[in-house]
Amino acid sequence: MKVTVVGAGAVGATTADNIARKELCTELVLLDIKEGLAEGKAQDMMQTAALLGFDTRITGCTNDYAATAGSSVVVITSGIPRKPGMTREDLIGTNAGIVKTVAENILKHSPNAILIVISNPMDTMTYLALTATGLPKNRIIGMGGTLDSSRFKYQLSQHLGCSPADLNAIVVGGHGDTTMIPLIAHATWNSIPVTTLLSAEQQKQVVADTMVGGATLTKLIGTSAWYAPGAAGAALVESILRDEKKLFTCCVSLDGEYGQKDICLGVPVTIGKNGWEKIIDLKLSSDEQALFSKSAEAVRSMNEVLKTI
Repeated sequence: MKVTVVGAGAVGATTADNIARKELCTELVLLDIKEGLAEGKAQDMMQTAALLGFDTRITGCTNDYAATAGSSVVVITSGIPRKPGMTREDLIGTNAGIVKTVAENILKHSPNAILIVISNPMDTMTYLALTATGLPKNRIIGMGGTLDSSRFKYQLSQHLGCSPADLNAIVVGGHGDTTMIPLIAHATWNSIPVTTLLSAEQQKQVVADTMVGGATLTKLIGTSAWYAPGAAGAALVESILRDEKKLFTCCVSLDGEYGQKDICLGVPVTIGKNGWEKIIDLKLSSDEQALFSKSAEAVRSMNEVLKTI
């Protein structure tokens, strides 16, 4: 089993590190456009193998897509990261050209690969990967909602004083500070609705803090976060390669689901060996559906920018 991670920056390297530690594949390729970066990080990770006890073989390469041939899953993290004050949408002009080129080159050597898109603005980059490649829609997955849902659980755990692992909570809609929708009314702590445990003010705070979770970290760190995005990317790879059928929120192509068509947005899906395999209908309330439709309008507007690039 072979996996490729494109982009050896902080997110890409962290994704690769998580994949290697869990021994999800026998061969892992790290590719970057910067000379020596992927090779160096691959060596650094391989030098942890004896200490951590994994046998995944990690190699790095500079812009050599032939080295990625035969990959079952490819994670695309390449592109410029956010800086303080930037939105994910500010990255569209630069990252669109990068993602399109990467997807096309990957498929020349791995025509059956499942693509996981992490590059921002993630919803638009996922839509671009789908329309530019013509792949079956189940083989294009945007990671954003998986990360946002994990951040949602973190915020809830801080207010409840509980383990994030005991929480079921998801974020749908776009992967943006104003387009994501943390579904507080659906969140539970081991089947107990969190709305019965938190005040209205606490619920409002949790939702607000979740929505700016990425921007908060960008302000604190000076660039985009990488530990949680890398872990989210690796979790999707694991569910695919081990055919776990786990439920994640992912950005996928909608064809009438949740009232939307010709768009990629975050909804709950099962992830298995075929990519995303089934969309789960949450039966949103009228207010939640209105927020979802508003999120779709914003993402669709961003997708229109692709026509001008």
